[in-house]
Amino acid sequence: MQSLSTNEPVVSVDWLRANLQEPDLKVLDASWYMPHEQRNPFEEYKAAHIPGALFFDLDGISDRASELPHMLPSEEAFAAAVSALGIEKKDAIIVYDGKGIFSAPRVWWMFRVFGHDRVWVLDGGFPKWQASGYDAELSATSDNILKAIAASDAVERVCEGERVGPVTFQTIFQPHLVWTLEQVLKNIEEQRYQHLDARAKARFDGVAPEPWKGIKSGHIPGSKCLPFPEMLDGSQSLLPAPELKRRFEQEGIAIESPIMTSCGTGVTACILVLGLHRLGKADVPVFDGSWAEWATNADLPVVTSQF
Repeated sequence: MQSLSTNEPVVSVDWLRANLQEPDLKVLDASWYMPHEQRNPFEEYKAAHIPGALFFDLDGISDRASELPHMLPSEEAFAAAVSALGIEKKDAIIVYDGKGIFSAPRVWWMFRVFGHDRVWVLDGGFPKWQASGYDAELSATSDNILKAIAASDAVERVCEGERVGPVTFQTIFQPHLVWTLEQVLKNIEEQRYQHLDARAKARFDGVAPEPWKGIKSGHIPGSKCLPFPEMLDGSQSLLPAPELKRRFEQEGIAIESPIMTSCGTGVTACILVLGLHRLGKADVPVFDGSWAEWATNADLPVVTSQF
């Protein structure tokens, strides 16, 4: 396999095409869409995907005990799910999605939270793969469909206290990469970390509705808005490092100082983390509950641009 650096968070479609047959390479379709888009990523995977790719269900491989959408699962549940997909610790993992760069960074981040650094996002995702003229598999094998279902089932069984095996994927939890509500509250007082919110400016300002029912818009006190599309070019690929640096500096963000990120439900915050990783900042945490957790707590302050 052509060598990969963990300092660089993405790989090109050309690199993947050249290395697709490598035995220790696993490709994951981690497509996920906002509720209003009414798209079914598993059905789309079954209709077309990168040859040999497995489906990673972002909603299925999550904390089933949480009322919030697709929260980080427990270490045990993640290990069981990834093992059910047939992934081992020795594998290099390439994650992609159906938009270019949207949900794949969330899964990239999840693997890193659980101690697996040999993971990369496919730059430009499935759209760039297809635009480059590379073949897609137009049906899924029954084995790969069963693996995707088994991964979600494994999470459910772990949540219900059952033993799941065999577990072939070893996890090493990295708590510094994921933040809780308590840590965000503490940071509002101490202001050690710059807090970046990846949502659209109108949602951040409280002038546009949230896409999730029952959640008001606005933002967490002290946070800055840096919408995730600022990390991407027109082909939905990650911008070069100099341009990324300029985008952060334009918003008055000090790259050399601590940064944490949030968004609506913990997905697009990971795109900011991806951009910061390209700039050599590999220790940026995500507030997993993000705005969904903050806004559903009636005791917490909400800032809007409407005074």
